[in-house]
Amino acid sequence: MFMPFSGLGLSDKLVQGILATGYTAPTEIQSRAIPLALAKRDIIGTAHTGTGKTAAFVLPILQRLATEDHRHHHIKALILTPTRELAQQIEDSIMTYGRFVQPRTLAVYGGMSMENQLRHLRRGVDIVVATPGRLLDHLNRRSIDLSHVSVVVLDEADRMFDMGFINDVRTIVAKTPASRQTMLFSATISKEIRALVAAIQHDPAVIEIGEQRTPAESISQHFYSVPPDMKMELLAHVIEKQGMDSVLVFSRTKHGADKISHRLLRKGIKSIAIHSNRTQAQRQNALAGFKQGQYRVLVATDIAARGIDVEGISHVINYDTPAFAEDYVHRIGRTGRAAATGDALTFVGREELKHLKKIEYFTGKKFEVKKYPGFDYSKKEPAHTEAAVKGHEKHRPVHGKRTRPSTPRPSNSKVHSPKTTEPLSMAIYQQQEQTQKRRPHHTGPPKRRYEPRAGQRSRTPRTHVTPPSPKTEKTEGDWKALLRQVDEQRGRISKSVKKIFRRD
Repeated sequence: MFMPFSGLGLSDKLVQGILATGYTAPTEIQSRAIPLALAKRDIIGTAHTGTGKTAAFVLPILQRLATEDHRHHHIKALILTPTRELAQQIEDSIMTYGRFVQPRTLAVYGGMSMENQLRHLRRGVDIVVATPGRLLDHLNRRSIDLSHVSVVVLDEADRMFDMGFINDVRTIVAKTPASRQTMLFSATISKEIRALVAAIQHDPAVIEIGEQRTPAESISQHFYSVPPDMKMELLAHVIEKQGMDSVLVFSRTKHGADKISHRLLRKGIKSIAIHSNRTQAQRQNALAGFKQGQYRVLVATDIAARGIDVEGISHVINYDTPAFAEDYVHRIGRTGRAAATGDALTFVGREELKHLKKIEYFTGKKFEVKKYPGFDYSKKEPAHTEAAVKGHEKHRPVHGKRTRPSTPRPSNSKVHSPKTTEPLSMAIYQQQEQTQKRRPHHTGPPKRRYEPRAGQRSRTPRTHVTPPSPKTEKTEGDWKALLRQVDEQRGRISKSVKKIFRRD
């Protein structure tokens, strides 16, 4: 039995704000981390998702703000997170727990107006919750000063490493005072994370809650075999048969998340997708609609789901078996949070059995893969699915390109016919004659003829020779005269070219 919040050394205003949220007693990670944080110790905390680790570092920061001088407009605490959703969630937690402390908090992440963030920074901020990328933008602009930060928190450190932020984190932490307090929280601790800890922390206290490789015992785990082309039918069948109202479906890709959401909508199941290609407003609206019950299903990718904090998610469904065992633990941790129960269903195709073996090795458990009872495995997807559409588009001509007719050109073509034995110049004039016959008759006013001035050359190209009028019948003498003109033009061109090379 853990002591109440009032016994952790928190102020009365802070305890009042905590109790107003409905929490009566701290979780294990909170009861162990808060006293150490109040003693200004560096901390490494590992715990499952949903065990209350956000409050484990937010409450000590608020306690420090409640007892320190607020007249200075310096940033006192910095919290780094991998995603904008998680940053927004932490900002909401700070405002909820600190409603009677009234901290000045700003969430800094991409997708929001830079001008609004600059305006809040000029007014003064106590706590900054940021993603590494946008915070570096502010540091380069010199709009954020970290020289007075006394507390640095790295939340979801393992995910920041997976997303390639580890070097950015090192750069940011180097901008803070060496005397700072550093708290790091992560679901897993890899060798790379340990190297980061050695570089930025001083004699940290290590807090491990439970076995980090094992999901919460309150989560029932089920694995169902299904061919890839039948996953959609099984997903809809499971949701309808069990009457699920709050379902989180995981997809490996952003395109897959959109596809799953659209197909569920076609089947009459209200759903919406959330991933990094969505705008911030779209993400917020989707998450708010899911929380309020407007959507039965929220389809998400692994990265986007890191910031999802929704109470009462009854089921987590892995539409794609996660390729990494750590992602499996993170995914199903969205249900069965704290002391609640939840169900996790994973669809396993034949090609995904190798991923299941990784999960079994990582968690140390053996899982039974079975067919879902009552589902017709002979049922195929309808013909109007995306695969059928792609097959139809394969035979459709690309816009902007004309398809070449399959029939050959007529044999009387003067230009392309290989059987012509006439001289080349003769063929050219015959082609010009045919072109003149095909041109529409000019019915407008007579065109003004260009007359060159004295000493001015004619605009008519040297290589152009006006053929006889198409209305007159050409004799053999006419053709010979035209050929002589062509030869004369060739001679003049040859002389001009020689003069040019001599000049060079």
